[in-house]
Amino acid sequence: MLRRIASYLKGYEKYAAASPLLVILETGCELTIPLLMAQIINEGILKEDMAPILRSGALMVLVAVVATFTGGMAAKCATSAAQGLGANLRSAEFEKIASFSFADIDRFSSSSLITRMTNDVTNIQNTAMICLRILIRALTMLIASVALTLVISPKLALVVLVILPIMAAALLGLMKMCMPLFERMQKALDHLNETIQENLIAVRVVKSYVREDRERDKFKLANDGFTQAGLRAVLRMVAMQPVMMICMASATVLVLYFGGNMVLGLELDVGYLQTVLGYIMQILMSIMFVGMAILQYTRAQASIHRVFEVLDAQSAITDGGQSELPAPRGQVEFRDVSFRYQTEGAGEDVLHHINLDIRPGEFVAIVGGTGTGKSSLVNLIPRFYDVHRGQVLVDGLDVRDYPLDGLRNRIGMVLQNNVLFSGTIRENLLWGNENATQEELVQAARDAQAYDFIMSFPDGFDTNLDQGGVNVSGGQKQRLCIARAMVRKPAVLILDDSTSAVDSTTEGKIRESFRENLKGTTVIIIAQRISSVQYADKIVVLDEGTVAGVGTHDELMTSNQIYREIYDSQQEGGDGNGGT
Repeated sequence: MLRRIASYLKGYEKYAAASPLLVILETGCELTIPLLMAQIINEGILKEDMAPILRSGALMVLVAVVATFTGGMAAKCATSAAQGLGANLRSAEFEKIASFSFADIDRFSSSSLITRMTNDVTNIQNTAMICLRILIRALTMLIASVALTLVISPKLALVVLVILPIMAAALLGLMKMCMPLFERMQKALDHLNETIQENLIAVRVVKSYVREDRERDKFKLANDGFTQAGLRAVLRMVAMQPVMMICMASATVLVLYFGGNMVLGLELDVGYLQTVLGYIMQILMSIMFVGMAILQYTRAQASIHRVFEVLDAQSAITDGGQSELPAPRGQVEFRDVSFRYQTEGAGEDVLHHINLDIRPGEFVAIVGGTGTGKSSLVNLIPRFYDVHRGQVLVDGLDVRDYPLDGLRNRIGMVLQNNVLFSGTIRENLLWGNENATQEELVQAARDAQAYDFIMSFPDGFDTNLDQGGVNVSGGQKQRLCIARAMVRKPAVLILDDSTSAVDSTTEGKIRESFRENLKGTTVIIIAQRISSVQYADKIVVLDEGTVAGVGTHDELMTSNQIYREIYDSQQEGGDGNGGT
């Protein structure tokens, strides 16, 4: 695991290598100071000789300056290496998540992925900095102090050798106890982030239904859960401190007792007793710092596991191997397609044995009641999900054989949830085709009936949109998303209930622009209003995940009871709207 983490230090290896070396040099300087102090006491103060005091004092100042410089450089290198490690891990995670299918994102949840890219990576980053600086320093100080204590007084060194195993056993027990607690803490943070994210996204719904109190209670429950999980973990860590303090106090008393008797018996000089006492304090402090580093690593292990879980995830959807692709004509075919969403259980099919042939250039509408699988059906065309059984073919080739870029570049998709990005209107439209000219942007905006309102803004196409496009209306947002898809000039254009927020007149103009300016493009539209699709070349009626009828409006009115019931209900109650 450590070797794999180290592989993400690419570009920062020199900092990671330099930091331990500088720490060792800093520690060596600090360990020299007690020896120089012993010389001052033994050779200068006790013998009343000023020369050794001045000589050793000057050397102490020089050593302190070197220690300060190397310590500062070590901190700089450790910080640079840790920050670089965090940046590389976040980049690797983002790259992996970008390759995820909708099913993969459903499996992890977006809130958990955000936590893994932020909090978990920060834990690993902080642990790397602690290991490169504090842990190396503590281990170097521990080993060198024990060695020097053994050289100066083997008898007093026995005190340390007796206490060390006690402290080590306490640390190991604490580490074993804390590991599962830190994993629960990170899961609780996932749940807290999910609650926050859901509430912020749906804030308008919360306010419109006056459910602020309920959401506050929901947040409090998640927040308290995270707090309690954190307390359970942190309080175990706090338990280490009294154990360490007792060990340090006991060691100090024993050294003073035995060392004092040795000084009185002329077995040890006073200066060396002070030096040994200083080294023993360094040893015990080093053990405390080692313990802190180990506990931080224990916490980071949970984060490392979660980050690598993302990096090691095998995407449900991978590139196909076909290199020679058919010409983009816009033909779409479903052959005995069944589909289910992957859940923790086996799950049930939401589409059953779908057979459908959509010819190039056709205008096809998909209608049906709520939950009949309309969105699920069109999401299979660009391979947002893969079929459970059967085949989906685009231009005669199974979509699973396409490179994902090659497949999706010939498909324009306007999703049910209209998403705009922070930036200008121009930048958002260029998502459809980054090489589009101004004339092409204007034409797409006119076709989507967005040009007039774009030009009503003082900055026109250079108008800034806030995150999510909250500074434009729902209908304007839908038209911008349609324009973005039309800029691509796709072979297949899919609109998933993407005109629900525009009036019938505007919708009719958009539909007419498809016929006039997207000739040869296959248009597949999911619609709730029969009035908006009754002139389609082909209307597909879905019912409970199966194709209940295919035909023109007139044919279905004559032969299909489900379609006739939908039409009649909308004629009686006005245009009906519902989810898909």
